[in-house]
Amino acid sequence: MNAEPATIHGSAVLVGARALLIRGPSGSGKSHLALALLNAAGAGLLPFARLIADDRVLIEPMHGRLIVRPAPVLAGLLEVRGLGLRRLPYEPMALVGRVVDLDAADAARLPPAAVCETVLAGICLPRLAVAASVDPLPAVFASMRTAEA
Repeated sequence: MNAEPATIHGSAVLVGARALLIRGPSGSGKSHLALALLNAAGAGLLPFARLIADDRVLIEPMHGRLIVRPAPVLAGLLEVRGLGLRRLPYEPMALVGRVVDLDAADAARLPPAAVCETVLAGICLPRLAVAASVDPLPAVFASMRTAEA
């Protein structure tokens, strides 16, 4: 039997076939990164991106994978600084492929393997730790388009 979905503070964007789960403290840029990914897809820099959730996400382990969904009251809403809440098309659920932690205290220029994974709801996932005041978009692109050396 699967566990009940847990609510966490974060955003999620489906990029290609898997979702990026974006976590971080309030004001760290979760919504900004989500919007940047959506805009990158609109500009042809990514093959596909669609909002799953902003501000609060529901996560649920299922068959060894992590599913992410929007909190029902926030489905299709994205906060855009200076504009407020905006309504966008959204995916009702997706498999999480990577976790992006913004303002991460353990972010490093050359991170040890231990910080490149995280466990959520019992599921081990690749993790990208991004330091405060660093633009996460280039590292997110690199994590999707390159392999470790």
